[in-house]
This record gives sequence, structure tokens and C-alpha cells, in this order.
Amino acid sequence: MQRCKIAPLVALSLLYAFAAPCIASSSWEPSPGHEQVPIWPGLIPDAKPLDKPEVSGPATKRLVGGKPWVFVAQVAEPTMTVYPPRAPNTGAAVVVFPGGGYNVLAMDLEGTEACDWLTSKGITCVLLKYRVPCEKSGPYRNCLTALQDAQRTVGLVRFHASKWNIDPRKIGVMGFSAGGHMVVAMSTQFDKRLYTAVDAADAESCRPDFAVALYPGHLAVPAKDFALNPDVRISSQTPPTFLLHAQDDPIDPVENSLVYYLALRKAKVPAELHVFAKGGHAFGLRATGSPVDEWPTLLEGWLGAIGMTPR
Repeated sequence: MQRCKIAPLVALSLLYAFAAPCIASSSWEPSPGHEQVPIWPGLIPDAKPLDKPEVSGPATKRLVGGKPWVFVAQVAEPTMTVYPPRAPNTGAAVVVFPGGGYNVLAMDLEGTEACDWLTSKGITCVLLKYRVPCEKSGPYRNCLTALQDAQRTVGLVRFHASKWNIDPRKIGVMGFSAGGHMVVAMSTQFDKRLYTAVDAADAESCRPDFAVALYPGHLAVPAKDFALNPDVRISSQTPPTFLLHAQDDPIDPVENSLVYYLALRKAKVPAELHVFAKGGHAFGLRATGSPVDEWPTLLEGWLGAIGMTPR
């Protein structure tokens, strides 16, 4: 263990920013009984050396549900951790992308805690620790390395579906904030891998069968009256989508979900949108005393309605 002082990694307006001293371990590790494994078998595509090693620890500057949340920073080697279902297996699987502004990862608040809920519903959860921080490229803020990691992981899950008792037609993605943005990127940019194939897993489709985007950002353009970002290109192949946002979100305005939902509707892509008056940003699945706490129940109903889980 090492004592460290971490400066803000994102703009002060971002809710994920932290500046308080913390106790950080050298890297993040999953709970006992679970193993994170590298997603790349050899050289990592477009790898960029980081000036500091990976660190992980509690972020105490802003509590969520009365508790700190665990951050992970300086991720250079992406991994996935598979959490098998704890209830009767539905055959469905979800790859989870934690948020953190593409600078850090909220690894428990928007990662392991989501997996706890999914596995309790008979859904296999695959938690992706993708590369951060990443350099943005283009107005859509495509974080190339993070999206490469996401494409690779969905392909790996489909490749190992039989081994992991997963239905290869029931593999979805779920993401929070920046992770929600990556859900949209995966939903609209699955036709071409952003890296050279490395093995048979890359021959599998990386199109999600369903998508869950929770308080996503980077989808609306404030300078253009919150019009849909022109780099978001929806087609009839965009998967069915569940969207959730709070109207009082101070970080990623609700227009991000609203304009994406309208575009999905125009393309005749099945979508469900829930907007709550209060809830703020980065609440995850924790009890906050707000009606937004009920969103997992709404998601459970939607997954049954689209045939991913039993009704």
C-alpha cells in the first residue's frame, strides 16, 4: 500500500473529479473467487506508455449513498472479470463499462455493484477494466483505445458463450456516464473492428444484442441547441436500447438521452427512455432516497419484454 495524493484528472465540473488524499493500492483486484484476465493475448493495439502505474483506492470527496466509491486510474493493461449468475441462469450476459469521464473508472459504484445486481437476476456479468485515461479523437470523443477494448471483449464473450453457458444471441452492454457513451459507440460502430484481428474471437460479431445506457454523455451538442452529435450514426441494426437519465443531472444534461432516443425512434429501433426529475449524476445502483433508485426494476421489466430474460 502507498499513500498518495491524486490531483483532479478531469475538469472541476466533472462529478468524478477528486483531489483529496487517499490510500491507493498498486492496482485494482476483484473480490475473492473472481479473476481478472487480460483481454489481449499479446501486444495491445495502439498502446501508449503511461507515466505512472495503475492505482486504485477510495474516492472520499463525494459520497454516494453515504459511502465512498472505488476509483481505478492509469489503466494500461485492460482486463475482464467474469461473474457467473447466482440465480438460475437465463442465458443472458452483459458487458459492463464503468464511467469516469474516460479518465478514471468508478469500479465498484458503476462496475462490481452492477454485476452484483445482474448476477442476482441470473445474468452473467463481464466487467471490463478498459484503458484510461484516453486521448479523444474527433468531436464525438471516440476514445479509440477504450472502444477497441470494448469491441474485443464483446467478441470474446460471444466466442466463449458455450463455455460460459451464455446464449450468443443474448449478449448486451451496459454503461454509466462515459461508459454509457461507449454503449452508444458499440451500438453504432460494430461493423468494423478498430484494430487488426489477433485471433478467432475477433471473427465473432461485436454487435450487442441489447444496450443499456445510463446517464450517457457526449451525445448532444450544447453549441447547437443540444442537437444530436452528427457523428452518432444510427441504423436499423442498432440494438434495442434502454436509456435512463435524471433531469437535474449537472454533468451530462438530460438532452443527451433525449436526442438519442428521438433518433432511435426515427430509425424505428426499439427503445425505452426513463427520465426522473431528480437524481443528479453518478448514482449507480445505490440507495439515495430518490425515486430514481427504482430504475433496476424498470430495467428488469424491459429485459423480459425484449426476450432477454424470462418474464
